[in-house]
Amino acid sequence: MSQIRRVEIHPFTFQVAGLSLGVHDAQGVGNMVADRDGSLPVRRFAVRILCDEGLSGEYVTHWVGTESTLGQMRMLAPLLLGRNPLQRELIYEELKREARAYDHMGHGSFDLALWDLAGKAHGVSVSAMLGGFRSRLPTYASTYHGQREPGGLDSIEAYVDYARECRAAGFRGFKIHGWHEGDAREEAENALAVRAAVGNDWRLMLDPACQLRTWMDALYVGQACDEAGFFWYEDPYRDSGTSARSHRRLRERLRTPLLVGEHVRGIELKANFLLDGACDMVHVDPEYDMGITGALKIAHVCQALGFDLQLHACGPGHRALMSALPNTHMYEMALIGPDMPNCVPPIYACGYLDHPEALDEDGCVPVPQGPGLGVVYDWDFIAAHAGDITIAER
Repeated sequence: MSQIRRVEIHPFTFQVAGLSLGVHDAQGVGNMVADRDGSLPVRRFAVRILCDEGLSGEYVTHWVGTESTLGQMRMLAPLLLGRNPLQRELIYEELKREARAYDHMGHGSFDLALWDLAGKAHGVSVSAMLGGFRSRLPTYASTYHGQREPGGLDSIEAYVDYARECRAAGFRGFKIHGWHEGDAREEAENALAVRAAVGNDWRLMLDPACQLRTWMDALYVGQACDEAGFFWYEDPYRDSGTSARSHRRLRERLRTPLLVGEHVRGIELKANFLLDGACDMVHVDPEYDMGITGALKIAHVCQALGFDLQLHACGPGHRALMSALPNTHMYEMALIGPDMPNCVPPIYACGYLDHPEALDEDGCVPVPQGPGLGVVYDWDFIAAHAGDITIAER
């Protein structure tokens, strides 16, 4: 029986030209602004799991990169040592319990690496292991937030122009992340303007990312989504997407399907939202929700209860998972904007992309079919940009 003998965590930093934080003094997902003269340092984590019989698995995060997550990963890594790497269910339960006092963001990368290891051990793709039936995924454009500085999405007109551009490029839909001020009237006006510009036969979505100030603001903007026939309305206001009761009240007053769950972790908490009538769809992310193992559990409970779900963000693990899910709709190409490069790390030596140029003429992206997650990482790039590497070993 193979055992895990070594776990490596490689934090690395790379520069993204053309972006900065603008007036923001802290980086978060979506805080970036277009800045022609700027250069944004971005940190991500690469994980390697090595076994005594030569098996190995790898995963590099797309969006996870905070200091708190790194702390959790360093805490959890020693618990993997000596375990059978194919016993993902047992490892999932052990790591979930160990991280019970935290937000679980340090868990997902290890599980993704274990799925990569298992696929390589059997010589098949993770998509095939999951029973994947899709080889191509319809894809929507997911914007950066709006900005007040000139450039990027700095006005309603800029959103309108960029929506038209994305439709012409072949994207299957367009999700608006509005401005950080959470001005309900501005957000509603923007939603209506974009709909008027692109017509009624293209999917539009709105994600205020919990920036609307009050429940009444969320209701007001949701009514604009109803008027504009939006496909979904997501995590609207400042409860941070965690109050099932308030979202149930909101859902009861709107026609637009309500999508929540990005900010609560795991099957138990997301099932509570479903059972309490607090949403119409659930967001799931294998980086956030304790890996493919955790995300698959959430997908199955949604299916059993008759709910759809959406995968948050992008990556090879996301594509493999979506390939096997019948109750989901579109792949999220996040985050993009006019003259705004994606912050996905440039660590692929196999041609894999999560940039707009990855979109094919049919508005889809392919599911990697090679062994494991089906991608090859550029470890020379990672090593050249790495900081303090953590190694747990026995």
